[in-house]
Amino acid sequence: MAEQQDIRVAVIGLGHVGLPTALGLAELGWPVAGADDDAGKAQRIAQGNAPFYEPGLEELLRRQLAAGRFAVADDAPAAVRQSNIIMVCVGTPQREDGSANLSYIERAGRMIAANRNGYKLIVEKSTTPVQTAERLRQIIEEYDATAAGSGAADGRPDFDVAVNPEFLREGSALCDFFHPDRIVIGAASRRAADLLAELYRPLFARLGAAGEQRLLVTGINAAEIIKHAANAFLATKVSFINMVADLCEAMGADITDVAQGLGLDHRIAPEFLQAGIGFGGYCLPKDIRAFERVARENGVDFGILRAVERANRGRIDKFIAMARGALGDIEGKTVAVWGLSFKPGTDDIRDAPSLAVVERLIEEGARLRLHDPYAMPAFRERFPPQMPAVAYAASPEDAAAGADAIALLTEWPQYEKVDLAGLRERMAAAVIIDGRNMLAPAAVRALGFQYHSIGRP
Repeated sequence: MAEQQDIRVAVIGLGHVGLPTALGLAELGWPVAGADDDAGKAQRIAQGNAPFYEPGLEELLRRQLAAGRFAVADDAPAAVRQSNIIMVCVGTPQREDGSANLSYIERAGRMIAANRNGYKLIVEKSTTPVQTAERLRQIIEEYDATAAGSGAADGRPDFDVAVNPEFLREGSALCDFFHPDRIVIGAASRRAADLLAELYRPLFARLGAAGEQRLLVTGINAAEIIKHAANAFLATKVSFINMVADLCEAMGADITDVAQGLGLDHRIAPEFLQAGIGFGGYCLPKDIRAFERVARENGVDFGILRAVERANRGRIDKFIAMARGALGDIEGKTVAVWGLSFKPGTDDIRDAPSLAVVERLIEEGARLRLHDPYAMPAFRERFPPQMPAVAYAASPEDAAAGADAIALLTEWPQYEKVDLAGLRERMAAAVIIDGRNMLAPAAVRALGFQYHSIGRP
């Protein structure tokens, strides 16, 4: 086993995965150097300002900067040279054909290859298609062969490539880091597996006797598949319960009761059985497309995932139909939109259902007043306030004042605390279209609202 003082970590890419990972490892006591290609972001982080909202992240950042366990390196090569474990946390955006764009991973591999000054354990942390780690290995071996052929290097330092997929949910990333369901290590050598296990040893100690039972060591390909399969399964649960919600609506049943009955089965569990306007965010949409793509390229039919994606896209049509049913002609109506981020606890709007809903409401001629506790700055870049149909409100109450309806798109807890009785008097019409089944139908209707939700009579 490696001794604690021998471990020095570099985290390449300080986004929604990299920064929580870097700070979590620093909190466990390891020296961590972070690097990001975005110089402005890196500078902001070095000054103690988190570049995105994540509960507790900025406080942890400032604490670890002050303690000296986390630092932002001048550049990625410097971070690699001073470390022996390199966590690759760069983005894997989606191409038009659904496949993952691995150019950032490949660039990181070439940069690491050029800056090895001793043994390096290169850890693929980003969500990538199966055999991406093997591609990383090939990139480094190709660099070494070229260097040896030119006489620039005689016997390059040893290295290993391993996979340690992230399971950090936006909005609870730090909680997930310190209280993981599992830690998966995909490794081809005992040296790599032992070194990564040692990295997490302080976390196991925090978790108590059962800590190490959460560690799963697998082959490299299996570790990559585990992450993609997990996201695909969760997306499938969401689309499945939404399909059942539509049947409940047609037959006069309550999807809340049905979901509860399903979730009480320990084989199914209640998580991701909340009917609504579908899943979004950076991970699930692109990951199921990439997973389906790699399966198709290898002769495996993942038609079920195509159906999952098709069902998810249909949720926007469902919501717009609900709005038409509630408002009649949408044109000329003023709609307060509560919630813009793809889920509560984050300011991330990537692939958020709100983007499509807002776009469709504008096309139908609605005037919108938008509110979100954290996501409005990002949303303004997509829908600037100069647009005649769009305005931004400082509070949910201000958004709803004079509106014909409220469209609830993100289940922020702040919206449950709004005084709906008082708000009722400030609205032009008392209509709530709840895309997340957040509010209690009987209680809302008792206040005089016309209330519409998904799969509930």
